[in-house]
Amino acid sequence: MAVAAAKTREERMATDSVGRLMVSMTLPAIVAQIINILYSIIDRIYIGHMKGVGANALTGVGVTFCITMFVSAFSAFISNGAAPLAAIWLGKGDREHAEKILGNSTSFLMICTVVLMVFFYAFQRPLLYMFGASDATIGYATDYLSIYLAGTLFVELALGLNAFIICQSQSKTAMLSVLIGAVANIILDPIFIFGFHMGVRGAATATVISQGLSAAWVVGFLLSKRSSLRIRRDCMKLDGGILRSIFSLGISPFIMNATESFISIVLNHGLQLYGGDMYVGSLTIMQSIMQFFSAPLNGFTQGMTPIVSYNYGAKNFERVKLLYRWLIGMCFGFRFLTTAAVMVFPCFFASFFTNETELVLLTGEVMPIFMAGMLIFGLQNGIQPTFLALGQAKVSLFIAVLRKIILLIPLAIILPHFFGVMGVYYAEPVSDTLSAVTASVLFLCNIRQILSQEALEKIR
Repeated sequence: MAVAAAKTREERMATDSVGRLMVSMTLPAIVAQIINILYSIIDRIYIGHMKGVGANALTGVGVTFCITMFVSAFSAFISNGAAPLAAIWLGKGDREHAEKILGNSTSFLMICTVVLMVFFYAFQRPLLYMFGASDATIGYATDYLSIYLAGTLFVELALGLNAFIICQSQSKTAMLSVLIGAVANIILDPIFIFGFHMGVRGAATATVISQGLSAAWVVGFLLSKRSSLRIRRDCMKLDGGILRSIFSLGISPFIMNATESFISIVLNHGLQLYGGDMYVGSLTIMQSIMQFFSAPLNGFTQGMTPIVSYNYGAKNFERVKLLYRWLIGMCFGFRFLTTAAVMVFPCFFASFFTNETELVLLTGEVMPIFMAGMLIFGLQNGIQPTFLALGQAKVSLFIAVLRKIILLIPLAIILPHFFGVMGVYYAEPVSDTLSAVTASVLFLCNIRQILSQEALEKIR
């Protein structure tokens, strides 16, 4: 009965009106992403307002972003790679293969947890110095990271497996998994930071406990009869063919997230070298704002991706066209409007994260420059997940590599030689603009061929 009911829910992705589907699938995912981003945002707001040490503490925790983003990149490998693949197989009518994808994904995340914890515990201090920490901020960075790493398994399972709940057309359940952890984090943060006088260690402790609650909810659901895709022991044995399929599709979102870490390293190092701790702190604030306004987009694309994938697997190509038009159009419109607001009122947004006047004024000066490319970057925000939803790993991978590795990192290294510390800020809008234009051209040139029987049959 549970499987039959699940099949009916999934089939609605091919029959319900697009408007109804967009609301039912994306709204819970949007709320979940906004709530999820509050983990780090709330931490930084509380830390930035710690009396007397807020600026240094905020900068120290900001440096750890390089490592925490790399840790979460492995969960993105699964949530954006394996889950759309499972949705395609559900569309093809093969639930057994979709469960094997889930089982292999769970095993992969557990292996990643062990490797990541061993590596970063062994080398965290020299890595943090390399990533932009100074003698004034290293203590805050190590205090936060040492505790955060203890919850690596919770991060991987909560973020990595939640997408398998969404691809069953159960977005509300997926939203609850994030809501549980985020509410706990919001409540626990001031208790541990100020009530127990633990400072940044309290923020990290609250995050670990909260992620643990989310992970318990996600895994518990995927083991229960309420889930049509279940974690089964016989499906957890690693299968080379399934892993290759996951890696093929997941490598693009992994690179997007992992290179976000490397970008932070390059930007932090350049800002520290040409400016100092205050400039590194400005980047922490701007990245926090970008994360917050990216969260609704991430939720929207996360909710839309399984709908596109299911219909693609079911060969409903005309419906796929309608869906990706909505996906790209909504991403562009939202990104343009929110970026414009930030560029017009930069000091207002910066003041949420610190009461240090000098840091607010510096951030207000550089944020309109740093964010300018985001005015059109919504095109890539919509195109990238569309390629992923249609199983186009190579094109999606190229777009990810182009923006961050080919453009942003070299520009962030080269431009400061000509423009000083401002060259670090210039690198972001230049790479964002060129990348968005390239993604749009690639999409227009390839979409007709992708929506064909021949292209679909190549996905295994």
